Amino acid sequence: MTPRSLALATDLYELTMAAAYFANGLRSAATFELFVRELPVQRNFLVAAGLAQALEYLEALRFTAEDIAYLRGHPVFQDAVPDFFDYLAAFRFTGEVWAIPEGRPVFANEPLLRVTAPVIEAQIVETSLLATINFQTMIASKAARVVAAAAGRDVIEFGSRRAHGTEAALYAARAAYVAGCAGTSNVEAGLRFGVPTFGTIAHSWVMTFDDELEAFERYVAAFPRSTTLLIDTYDTVAAARKIVAAGLRPQAVRLDSGDLGQLTREVRRVLDEGGLQQTHIFASGDLDEWRIAELLGAGAPIDAFGVGTRLSTSFDEPAVGGVYKLVALEVDHEVHGRLKTSRGKATLPGRKQVWRRSAPDGTYTGDVIGLADEPDLAGCEPLLACVMRAGRPTTMPVSTSELRDSCRAALEHLPAPLRVLDAAKPYPVRVSERLAEEQRQLVAAYRGR
Repeated sequence: MTPRSLALATDLYELTMAAAYFANGLRSAATFELFVRELPVQRNFLVAAGLAQALEYLEALRFTAEDIAYLRGHPVFQDAVPDFFDYLAAFRFTGEVWAIPEGRPVFANEPLLRVTAPVIEAQIVETSLLATINFQTMIASKAARVVAAAAGRDVIEFGSRRAHGTEAALYAARAAYVAGCAGTSNVEAGLRFGVPTFGTIAHSWVMTFDDELEAFERYVAAFPRSTTLLIDTYDTVAAARKIVAAGLRPQAVRLDSGDLGQLTREVRRVLDEGGLQQTHIFASGDLDEWRIAELLGAGAPIDAFGVGTRLSTSFDEPAVGGVYKLVALEVDHEVHGRLKTSRGKATLPGRKQVWRRSAPDGTYTGDVIGLADEPDLAGCEPLLACVMRAGRPTTMPVSTSELRDSCRAALEHLPAPLRVLDAAKPYPVRVSERLAEEQRQLVAAYRGR
């Protein structure tokens, strides 16, 4: 089996439409925009993520001989124009991409990504762009809430074993770090993205030995400078007493079960009385932002959190309904807006920009969605920037740690009510007068036809 090609990591209808465009001689430039129609119920904002992987996909996109042979043999392509397969053999993405930078808070109907390319190219990439941006944005948005609930304490992403596959685990770790987590347990994310990696021990290590204390001593001997001991295999408080009595000095102890509020208080008392004031308490075990806020609100002396399943699957809101819609088409060298008018799924026409207004103290006060060729709004920041031209990135890659820093700064500028866990009054996002008029004219023309 040859290495996996991403050209077929798509829905079949993207390729059948591409074949139909080709057969009908349609080569016009088209613009598609990727956006979320509505925020999930438990989210006051989203955090854009996944752009780096989206651009890598576009730049590397190729159809291999194996891909083309499979398509030639597919029943649906038996009537395809033979030259279509030659077109695929030479296929490269040659378009232009504008995007909101990763780590920025975004809201409903704001284009996270704007793709302008020959219509076949722009169509073929839909599925992979949605899968990439939707997933990482979903995880980053969840992580931002968990980090906020931790109130300055470190949060480690711990969910690789519960993620929906190893690829999902890798990119969940990346997105969580961008949104503020201190690191991950996923080692590949450390290699590929420079995300700090952390680990403790499993219950299996403790259970390998007949004596719990021997398990602790053997592990501390192996890793004397970076040990976090898991102490809830048998009796959590008794394990803490054993550590003190043996003179061990672990960097931290981890609790993964039981009444974390009560147990962490008892363990903290045992450690402090034994002179281990510098040993941190690390808590994990089906945690999310609500449970973390509850524990800290009750005074639990927890120094850091490991959050797994409920972060890496965005357990409460496991999907972001991002869509990728045609908004403009070049006809006879003129760009014409395109829109949907269906109830509940109507779209805004034309290539767009988003402008963000801030108060003198830097707090965001509202966004405006307008047409990309409108003059910049005075005192507002345009959010979408050109990140790819002629199929090549326009800027140097940004490190994940830099993205994390910029994300933290951007989230601090959100209005305070949006940064709490409960639902808040929606952030104001309006449509420019010119865009609204463009929509009205196109709707009227459509109804006239």
